[in-house]
Amino acid sequence: MFKKTTFKVKRLALATSLLAVTAAANASYTIKLDDGDSLTFGGYIKVDARYMNGNIAANDYFYGGGTVLDSDISNFGISANETRFNTKYTHGDVTGFIEIDFYGDGVAGGGNEIISNSSKPRLRHAFVKYKDILVGQTWTTFQNTSSLAEAADFAGPLVASAFIRQGQIRYTNGGLQLSIENPETYGGVHGDDSIPDFIGKYTFSGDWGNVSVAGLVRQLQTTGGSETGVGVGVAGRINTFGKDDVRFQVHAGNTGRYVGVTAATDVVGDEVEESVSIMVAYRHFWNETLRSSVFYGNTTTDLSDRDRSHFGVNLFQSLTKQLSVGVEVGNFDMANATSASGTTTGGDSTYVQLSTKFVL
Repeated sequence: MFKKTTFKVKRLALATSLLAVTAAANASYTIKLDDGDSLTFGGYIKVDARYMNGNIAANDYFYGGGTVLDSDISNFGISANETRFNTKYTHGDVTGFIEIDFYGDGVAGGGNEIISNSSKPRLRHAFVKYKDILVGQTWTTFQNTSSLAEAADFAGPLVASAFIRQGQIRYTNGGLQLSIENPETYGGVHGDDSIPDFIGKYTFSGDWGNVSVAGLVRQLQTTGGSETGVGVGVAGRINTFGKDDVRFQVHAGNTGRYVGVTAATDVVGDEVEESVSIMVAYRHFWNETLRSSVFYGNTTTDLSDRDRSHFGVNLFQSLTKQLSVGVEVGNFDMANATSASGTTTGGDSTYVQLSTKFVL
């Protein structure tokens, strides 16, 4: 009887806490449970107003690809699809984490602008971590998330950034991380990947920042059989003057779908694609609440002869600890891409984006 009563009290306390969380969204919330357990809620609300002009089809953010048009267009839109919500449950040495956003149908999120602009939720992370072992979907071990540029456009120059979330089993020991991850051959034979991708990374870190060195080995399925792909990457964030920092990524080899978000395929016909990607960003604090980043990213490929780049500059103002507003101007270029009609080669679009972000 006592156990049942205690359980009811716990459920009532949790329900009350959840109501408090939904009633006030101005900070991340941690609910303390019994025996050191805790439940944490976080995320942010982000609203973007975006104007584009050029001959690349309009989208909510630039990644490594796009549709080249035969003539220039202008487009303005307002979107809140980047908004996200996450929950973390901690039980001793065990941590469970789930996160969603609302880009559930590619870049535009599946919103219907005619009726209600509803957008589909998308699973970003879902993993369990026990001591040094992580199992589930999260950022690939090949990626150094601290090196991503701060940008209004979603994650900045994705065209040259390592950027994948996928299922994996990861072991961590200090700066060393080893993992086996979900295989997939982009541009090759789908559904015939029988060997997982193998990734190793070591991160050097200190008060100065961090630098990681990563390696990737994969079996890729071509139209004529299978080939081995090997890729390498060096990335990091280094502190410079005051609160400023420089962020960078350099990747080369058969990185394929791991870098550039469709900027490069894994294979072209029977051959494995080689690519080189370079990303650099500098963030400067003008004062305690005002900061800017300037960034550039470029990916080139060997077999498919792709050349894609993205640069931008922004200014963010923190109005409160949780609320910030910003403006960004940039350009995305697909030098050798061809329009569907085949009459236009090369596309680029310039954009101006205003963002409001409220961290929960």
